Amino acid sequence: MMKTEKKVIGFLCAFSVSLCLCGDALASEPTPDAVRAAVTKALPLIQKGAVGHREQRTCFACHNQAIPILALTTARSRGFEIDEDELRQQLKFIHVFLDRNRESYRQGKGQGGQADTAGYALWTLELGGWKRDATLEAVAEYLLLHHQDLDHWRATSNRPPTEASAFTTTYLSLRGLQSAGTTEQQERIERRLKQVRAWLTRTRAKDTEDRVFRLLALKHVGAHPAEWQKAAQELIAKQRDDGGWAQLDSMESDAYATGSVLVAMYDAAGLATSDPVYQSGLRYLLDAQLDDGSWYVKSRSKPFQTYYESGFPHGHDQFISIAASGWATTALVLSLPESKRDPTRR
Repeated sequence: MMKTEKKVIGFLCAFSVSLCLCGDALASEPTPDAVRAAVTKALPLIQKGAVGHREQRTCFACHNQAIPILALTTARSRGFEIDEDELRQQLKFIHVFLDRNRESYRQGKGQGGQADTAGYALWTLELGGWKRDATLEAVAEYLLLHHQDLDHWRATSNRPPTEASAFTTTYLSLRGLQSAGTTEQQERIERRLKQVRAWLTRTRAKDTEDRVFRLLALKHVGAHPAEWQKAAQELIAKQRDDGGWAQLDSMESDAYATGSVLVAMYDAAGLATSDPVYQSGLRYLLDAQLDDGSWYVKSRSKPFQTYYESGFPHGHDQFISIAASGWATTALVLSLPESKRDPTRR
């Protein structure tokens, strides 16, 4: 780790301690056993929701596949057993979905959901260790052509929080280009990265989804540490007294916002899971988990697709709730030591 990054992380830790309720918060620090128990309850239900989608639909779904697979692969890296055969089936399903649109990608036309769907799908395949091939290279070409007249990628759906932020779309597109781009595409990818870096630096976030993915994107494009330091401070400052975060300032804390913030702070800002800010977030997630192992979040998106039961609870709120449960489970798992038996890295 570079000296500059160490200084930034040290500053973040000092900043976070000044915001936490040090006495009571540290006294109720979540135990590894409590975290493992919560994860063990959550994983079967998350996988069930992913299976339900695969068996009933032909399209890729970020809520029932991307974030659940993030949780499953992260759990595997910490020694939890997952259904490897089901994971392979999920990855194959996603690849088949992308392959059906290969010619459209090469022409810059994409598919339903545009860059959000394509970016989430590439990220999910990356998490599962899928190797770059002609299909993924075609998706990378699409991402280079899509919104090439802009200095970022714009969300084309309005399904908050998952598909409504230009910062989310931009991060997913950048990450997709990195994982799927070819040597021949690298010059164009580098030009795009410079454009986006400038946009990220000057554009402010408006809500938690924006702040989470702006932080991730700033770190991804190699922005100056001072930039992602400020982005991390913005997130820390929004932590509620209950230890959680809310999607909007006008809303209550929930597992989607809290889980995604903790994952971003760990991945992009290097926040230690032993930090009081992270520990308070873990305590919120443990307290908010339901007896069946899920986390409930009420949807604020207007439905436009035919409703179906995936096997995950909460009826018409199941899709945001399984995404929330995926983020929450990932955040919990990250607080545990990596498995010596499975050194997989996310």
